[in-house]
Amino acid sequence: MRSASVPPDIMPEQGQDFDLTAYLRRIGLDGPIPISAEGLARLVQAHRMAIPFENLDIVLGRGISLAPQAIFDKLVHARRGGYCFEQNALFDRALKALGFDGRPLMGRVWFRAEQGIVPPRTHQLELVMLNEQPWIADVGFGGSLTPPLPLVEGEYGPDSDGLRFRLRHDDGHGWMFERQGATHFMEITDDEAAIWQEQYSFTTDSVFEADREMGNHWTSTRPNTRFTSIAMAHRIMENGYASLSGNRLKVRNGGDILLAEMKSAADIRNALHRYFDMPVSDEEAAHIFAF
Repeated sequence: MRSASVPPDIMPEQGQDFDLTAYLRRIGLDGPIPISAEGLARLVQAHRMAIPFENLDIVLGRGISLAPQAIFDKLVHARRGGYCFEQNALFDRALKALGFDGRPLMGRVWFRAEQGIVPPRTHQLELVMLNEQPWIADVGFGGSLTPPLPLVEGEYGPDSDGLRFRLRHDDGHGWMFERQGATHFMEITDDEAAIWQEQYSFTTDSVFEADREMGNHWTSTRPNTRFTSIAMAHRIMENGYASLSGNRLKVRNGGDILLAEMKSAADIRNALHRYFDMPVSDEEAAHIFAF
């Protein structure tokens, strides 16, 4: 298997002090977290189950701030969610506070990309060094739970939901992350689920604040993209998955699947509270419903 060649520099912690106790309380963990693959996997799962993936501040016209304290206040104190630039920035700071050796990476999202068009670098993930071996961890990509993976070519899984994961080296774009299966996690057909689906490519190049700002600006402001044209929220649950896409709610709980149309702002507010543990006001719910 081919392994990664990783630059030695680690991006330093930036911004204000990190309240690790509040973060761990937010994701439902306490006690020491081992600096290991098992500890990293535990953090990724707890984070994904507690903090939804969502774009509602774009829908509400507020934009997305990447200031470290703004992200912390939103995702931790206000119990909201966010997308990759927020989620993995928070996760990066938490890892450093816990003693992990990590830094951000940037990627191109190929899932549902326009045929023949190279997508921009609009995804942030995390590289973590464990016993001198590079791993990737990602709490900011919608859909199913992606476990931390060693950065070597190979296949992993299936997990308890039948999902398989694959990393392969791509001569044009560095590394390609792919997954296969589980139509209930992604809006794909059975035929598509049977084949490997490219999710995103990435390199291990150093990432700077300007890179993140550029990607975040494009993602949160470019017209007619998924993030600027439809309200969305996704959350991993203990026995399933919840997804709100526009006014369509999809919830899987074990073998049961609920499909519902949100017919009012009250439906939106109640769904966000019940399935995503996310508080929104009546005014916010009305704006989301009408978007």
